[in-house]
Amino acid sequence: MNYKKAFIAITAIFLLLSCSTGASTEKGNSLLWKISGNGLQKPSYIFGSHHLVPVSFLDSIPGIEAAFEETEQTVGELDMSDMSEMQMKIMGEGMLPPEVTYGTLLSTEDAALLDSMLHAVVGVGLDQLGQLKPAMLSNLISISLYQRYYPSVASAQNIDYYFQEEALKRSRPVVGLETAEDQIYVLLNSQSLERQAEMLTCMIKHPELLKEQMDEMQVAYHAQDIQSLRKLYEKEIPNDPCPSTEEEKNVLNGDRNRKWLEKLPSIMEEKSSFIAVGCLHLPGDDGLIEGLRKLGYSVEAVSR
Repeated sequence: MNYKKAFIAITAIFLLLSCSTGASTEKGNSLLWKISGNGLQKPSYIFGSHHLVPVSFLDSIPGIEAAFEETEQTVGELDMSDMSEMQMKIMGEGMLPPEVTYGTLLSTEDAALLDSMLHAVVGVGLDQLGQLKPAMLSNLISISLYQRYYPSVASAQNIDYYFQEEALKRSRPVVGLETAEDQIYVLLNSQSLERQAEMLTCMIKHPELLKEQMDEMQVAYHAQDIQSLRKLYEKEIPNDPCPSTEEEKNVLNGDRNRKWLEKLPSIMEEKSSFIAVGCLHLPGDDGLIEGLRKLGYSVEAVSR
C-alpha cells in the first residue's frame, strides 16, 4: 500500500465515513449550487465533493466547468498546497504517548483481532503500526478497504486537490476554511484514546457495516443526490453496535459548518468563489445551503 497517499487521504475518508447531518426541508438534489444576492457583485458556487471519487466524475456534472471558470478564487476545507507539512503534523499528533500501548487499551483477544485485521487489510501488523493512535488505525483500515472495494481510487487524483491545483494554474488565490491543526483535532484529538479504541474495536468486529455504508454512499453520490446522502447518515441502524454520540457528530459537522459560515461572507464579498467541501456539509438545517440562506443569500441548485 502507498502510505504517503494514505496519509494524504486520511482526513478525507474519516470525515466522509463519520459525518452526520440534520433534517432538511431542501427539495433540490444537486452537488453544485449557485450563491447570489445579499450584496454580492458576482455569484459564487458551492460544490459537494467526495474526497476519494476520481476527477473523471466531474464530467457528469453539467455546469461545473463554467462555474469554476466564472469565479476568481477557490475555497476548500484546507489549503492543500503543502501536503508534506500536513503529513508531518498528522504523524506527529498520530503517535500514542510512550506509556500507552494496545496492551493497555485493548483486551488480549481484541488486540489479536486488530493485528489480524491489519495484516489482512493493510499488509502489516501492530509490530509496525502499534505506535499509532486508534483513530489513525481506523483510517488506515478504512482507506485500505475503500481502495480494495473501489480500486479506481487507488490511482485517482483527489477532486479537492484538482480544483486547487487548477486555481493555482490560473494564478487564482486558494483559501482554506480550516487549518491543518483544526482538521488534526477533529481527526485525532477530539476523542479520548479509550473512546478511539472502543470505536476501532467495534469497526473491526463489524466490517460488514463499513462496507454497507461505503456502498450506499457510492450509489447516492454518483446519483448526485445529497438528500439521499443526508438520509443515509440520518438513518438509525437497529441495535447499532457502533453508535456515535451527538457531541461527536457535532464536532465533525455542525460545529465546523457554523465556523465556516462565519468566514464565507467576507470571502465571497472579496472575490467570487468556487467552494469545494465534503458533500455532507451541504444539506440539513445545520448545513451550508440552509446556513447561507439564513444569512440572506439565494442558494439555488444548478440545473442538470
